[in-house]
Amino acid sequence: MYSPKVLEHFRNPHNQGEMKDCDAVGQEGNPVCGDVMKIYLKIKDNVIEDVKFETLGCAAAIAVSSDLTEMVKGKTLDEALKITKDDVVKDLGGLPEVKVHCSMLGVDALQQAIKNYQLKIKN
Repeated sequence: MYSPKVLEHFRNPHNQGEMKDCDAVGQEGNPVCGDVMKIYLKIKDNVIEDVKFETLGCAAAIAVSSDLTEMVKGKTLDEALKITKDDVVKDLGGLPEVKVHCSMLGVDALQQAIKNYQLKIKN
């Protein structure tokens, strides 16, 4: 059973879509369940100014992606890197145990996007 917040994010995803002028992209997938998440970041002065996602997956995967974008918008990169899968699950009001792996995909895609950005600005 999904929480009301999970259902809301699934039915009305926030920040969904491609971002053409992004500063960084991160993508993660799970070959077992087939879910794929892509996170786009617009960063200014080390702060996530805007974020979008594209997710191919189940209701939990879409809800996690949507909620995660809301959680990170306005945070510094360091603050965003500290977000864990448990933070996402808690913010959503819980997920069925078999769907918790979806929260890890979102966090992994976010971390990959941030690391890609940090590598890009170093070079």
